[in-house]
Amino acid sequence: MTTTDYLAIGATIAGLIMAVSPALQVRRMLQTRSSRDVSIGYLTMLCVGFVLWISYGVSLGNLPMMLTNSASLTFMTVTIGVALHLRRREAAEPATDGGNRHVAPPR
Repeated sequence: MTTTDYLAIGATIAGLIMAVSPALQVRRMLQTRSSRDVSIGYLTMLCVGFVLWISYGVSLGNLPMMLTNSASLTFMTVTIGVALHLRRREAAEPATDGGNRHVAPPR
């Protein structure tokens, strides 16, 4: 195997690990039962980028590029889904803090 082959394997593994990393954000949102601090716009822009990279990978016939970006798109879509679910739930719940839902706690 050449250095390029080792780098390709390493980059693919790193890409798959990075693809799964949004699970950490999902875990945090589920622990706090809130997605207030998560930018859905930012996550959506990442999804647009993943779609472009998948398309580029398809045009090149580059399986690792398609695989890692497809995994990233899948996990990011789940993250957005969880964030939206929690926001709908938060909006439906009556405020128990006197209506100061978006005020930062004192330090």
